[in-house]
Amino acid sequence: MKENYCLQAALVCLGMLCHSQAFAPERRGHLRPSFHGHHEKGKEGQVLQRSKRGWVWNQFFVIEEYTGPDPVLVGRLHSDIDSGDGNIKYILSGEGAGTIFVIDDKSGNIHATKTLDREERAQYTLMAQAVDRDTNRPLEPPSEFIVKVQDINDNPPEFLHETYHANVPERSNVGTSVIQVTASDADDPTYGNSAKLVYSILEGQPYFSVEAQTGIIRTALPNMDREAKEEYHVVIQAKDMGGHMGGLSGTTKVTITLTDVNDNPPKFPQSVYQMSVSEAAVPGEEVGRVKAKDPDIGENGLVTYNIVDGDGMESFEITTDYETQEGVIKLKKPVDFETKRAYSLKVEAANVHIDPKFISNGPFKDTVTVKIAVEDADEPPMFLAPSYIHEVQENAAAGTVVGRVHAKDPDAANSPIRYSIDRHTDLDRFFTINPEDGFIKTTKPLDREETAWLNITVFAAEIHNRHQEAKVPVAIRVLDVNDNAPKFAAPYEGFICESDQTKPLSNQPIVTISADDKDDTANGPRFIFSLPPEIIHNPNFTVRDNRDNTAGVYARRGGFSRQKQDLYLLPIVISDGGIPPMSSTNTLTIKVCGCDVNGALLSCNAEAYILNAGLSTGALIAILACIVILLVIVVLFVTLRRQKKEPLIVFEEEDVRENIITYDDEGGGEEDTEAFDIATLQNPDGINGFIPRKDIKPEYQYMPRPGLRPAPNSVDVDDFINTRIQEADNDPTAPPYDSIQIYGYEGRGSVAGSLSSLESATTDSDLDYDYLQNWGPRFKKLADLYGSKDTFDDDS
Repeated sequence: MKENYCLQAALVCLGMLCHSQAFAPERRGHLRPSFHGHHEKGKEGQVLQRSKRGWVWNQFFVIEEYTGPDPVLVGRLHSDIDSGDGNIKYILSGEGAGTIFVIDDKSGNIHATKTLDREERAQYTLMAQAVDRDTNRPLEPPSEFIVKVQDINDNPPEFLHETYHANVPERSNVGTSVIQVTASDADDPTYGNSAKLVYSILEGQPYFSVEAQTGIIRTALPNMDREAKEEYHVVIQAKDMGGHMGGLSGTTKVTITLTDVNDNPPKFPQSVYQMSVSEAAVPGEEVGRVKAKDPDIGENGLVTYNIVDGDGMESFEITTDYETQEGVIKLKKPVDFETKRAYSLKVEAANVHIDPKFISNGPFKDTVTVKIAVEDADEPPMFLAPSYIHEVQENAAAGTVVGRVHAKDPDAANSPIRYSIDRHTDLDRFFTINPEDGFIKTTKPLDREETAWLNITVFAAEIHNRHQEAKVPVAIRVLDVNDNAPKFAAPYEGFICESDQTKPLSNQPIVTISADDKDDTANGPRFIFSLPPEIIHNPNFTVRDNRDNTAGVYARRGGFSRQKQDLYLLPIVISDGGIPPMSSTNTLTIKVCGCDVNGALLSCNAEAYILNAGLSTGALIAILACIVILLVIVVLFVTLRRQKKEPLIVFEEEDVRENIITYDDEGGGEEDTEAFDIATLQNPDGINGFIPRKDIKPEYQYMPRPGLRPAPNSVDVDDFINTRIQEADNDPTAPPYDSIQIYGYEGRGSVAGSLSSLESATTDSDLDYDYLQNWGPRFKKLADLYGSKDTFDDDS
């Protein structure tokens, strides 16, 4: 603003200088017109009298955009008959009179009362007249004069369009004209350099250049290839003041697209194509397709196909599918499997339109060998497509239709087709297929985040001949829905240095966080980071969303101290850009640490900091001594416990004698169903589905009820067994202390002998169990039971 005021003041001075020069004749006295004065001789001696003008002026100028405190003096009007006694009154009329321009009716001074803009109006035409002040009688005829608004450089150049679009052929020569951009400047082109424009290029080099005076954009590099890069963005600047410093400028964007020319020949992606045809195929039936790739587009990429050689020229023909740019090989005449089983063709692909300027890049054609095998008439079914791609939304309900596959039997019989899914490709059985019509449906909801694509194989077989089977790959894409909330991309942890209240806050974030979303990009970014509404005015920390899927965590205050609080947990809400959006609250851990003068971390251990500040060395030694004493007591207790541990089995001779039952008759074994009912040996509670478990050793001794014990000489085996089972089930001290599994039947043909330890104790055995004495206190009871034979004899 200060520079503008200086410029305006200078222009005002310049304008005043012009005015002083304009009024110079008045001061010098020449050219002063007057109504009195001289005569001229006309033709033929006639004396002509010429009245003299009574006004002294020249053309007036006013500087535009003047914002000074006082009105601008435009000029002064004066009549020769004005003697200065105040009897003459000056009147001003015309464009802007009374509103923009005012006149002092006594002195004739004209002032501009408003700021003028030359771009709105360049000049004003006014009328001036001197009249008698008392009678308003005109003393002189009115005279017309012009006030011109003098220009300053206050308007930047503007282009006709904000953006331009242009095309230029690829591989054009250097200097090829692309487009001309034109800018205009509202300033006065006849005054100074305010409207003198110079063009320059800001972006787009080295590919393009611009002419400084005309704005014509030209190519600057040769052989620009559309197939490598098709579109370029160029920024052009127009600057006034002839491009010198201090001039105003404007820019425009130009998008330049390289148009295609036929500079690439067609090319087959492979050298040999393998095809097959059934002997039952009719003429006109499609055998296969070949395609040569041409990177050019439009008519430059058009390709035509021809069979130029081979032993199948009479049996096959080729046509061009201009929509897909493929060569379609069709059967021309019927073929016989028994007569000839294979044919070979040489197919040529050539461009339709060839540009003579690029003929040196040719030849614009390519050839490929096509081998066609003739198949027997008994063919398996054929799918109408070599592969299928279907889509289904994730979380769709079971039974949702995914798509359909369709196959047909090429044989003359046209047998019905039955469809099935290869379960080796669908181990989780996500899909099922209707065997009759080939519709594929889901069996359970799918999750895109687990598997985005599912590939299965579908079989098609003839109903009357299952050996004739065909298969087709089916790719099923699981479409994403927004069902996952964004989370932290990593387990972030922030650190902040201890500081006093007077230290200024740092502009650097404590930690920069980002998010990760399992959903697709359409339902993921952009992520929005914020604090929960309940702590939006958190006095300690704040979150600033960087709008690039990251956010920074900043401290709102200083003066953090580990003694007051060494750990802060900051919840952060992350929302994704899906529809509808999903959000999650993640917790960021921020630790208060000690730092050096440069801000480098020294220690984040709050416990050590507090102990050093509040505990003496004697207190620490006392605490450690107490811990050592407690450890010694625990070790002694465990040692004594192991030495005095009681055996798990409480053995009493009375119980042993009562539980030893001697059977004189061995019986017929498990398969003898006539001697007695084997079901009576089974646990009656187990039959009803209840088997009691005794998994915990009780702390008390069980006293059996005498009323339940049968007579020793009782001959009722069933009652005896049931009584013993009931006692065992109700006795919490009966070993073992885990679950008792009762097996009532071993199975047919079992040759296993009895595993009872009771029988082994009553029979003469050559086994020596003296080694049990060396196994320690855990096996002492077993050693007493199965010790040396002499021990038992002594006890008896």
